Amino acid sequence: MIKQFLVMSFLLIPLLNFGQEDSNISSSGEPHFKAFWNYHYDFTENTIQTSAFELSRVYLGYKYSFNESVSAKITYDIGKNNAGSSHTAFLKIAQLDWKVNSKFKLSMGMIGGKQFNDQEKIWGYRYLYKTLQDEYKFGSSADLGVNAEIKISDKLTSNVFIVNGEGYKNVQGEDGNQRFGTNLIYKLNKNITTKIYYDTHAVVDSKAINNIGIFAGYKSDKFRFGAEYNEMQNGETYKTASENHTLKGLSFYSSYILNDKFELFIRYDKLSSNTIDGSNSNWNYENDGALNMIGVEYKAVKGVKFSLNSRIFNYTDSNINDSSLIYLNAEFKL
Repeated sequence: MIKQFLVMSFLLIPLLNFGQEDSNISSSGEPHFKAFWNYHYDFTENTIQTSAFELSRVYLGYKYSFNESVSAKITYDIGKNNAGSSHTAFLKIAQLDWKVNSKFKLSMGMIGGKQFNDQEKIWGYRYLYKTLQDEYKFGSSADLGVNAEIKISDKLTSNVFIVNGEGYKNVQGEDGNQRFGTNLIYKLNKNITTKIYYDTHAVVDSKAINNIGIFAGYKSDKFRFGAEYNEMQNGETYKTASENHTLKGLSFYSSYILNDKFELFIRYDKLSSNTIDGSNSNWNYENDGALNMIGVEYKAVKGVKFSLNSRIFNYTDSNINDSSLIYLNAEFKL
């Protein structure tokens, strides 16, 4: 209780001054949308459905600035499900941002996560494939809570947050325990960004689920490169506790910009789990393995882009056929 009180006090003290400043800046707002579409062909041995068209995700939202310091945004995430209608809408973002001053910003509500957003900027192809932590459920891209962003210096920024820990599709679990986390983002120069991330989620009748992440990224006018190591302790996913279960992930990705229209990219992921006492294999052996991806992106016009890419996943379990797919992806957005 003491820890919760101290962290909440730290995050909410700036609210005492909220509304005291009167701004003459006019308010403004704008709608936004984003859609992910693909066609893929599956070359995997003994696969049942060899090809399909998919509308994998649609985001609809609105952004509004009350003045130069206070803004808000709402975004709905419309994605595939396994039952009922073919797509289900979830409230992903309902976020209020208050820039207290040049060094401190407070966000509250259903907020975007800080676990892998820096990685996504370097990876650059979210419409094709999620970053490793997102894809393998090390964390959620949004959750209900509060985040404080602190600019410690020109090069060092930190985030401190408290969220429910269940993600935006199940905003409050039965245990009632929050997820606490922080990260440090250090920009060595205009091209190089490094990041250290940690969060912990206490779970009833189990050890706390802990997440550790280390990331380094490079970005220039012609080239991007990212490398990250992630480890989740005492959990099968960020919200499924399992004592002594550890999941580790390595990811490397790189892009080369040929011109204003074309980019080439490659990616490699490695996912592995530990062996539990009394077991003969790793607890996640059916999903452990390595992803190899290569592709090209074409920017048709502003807001519209396409990608042709190949994905091969080599499973650690030799009894599972390695998957091999070709994708044509598209993203269009406002």
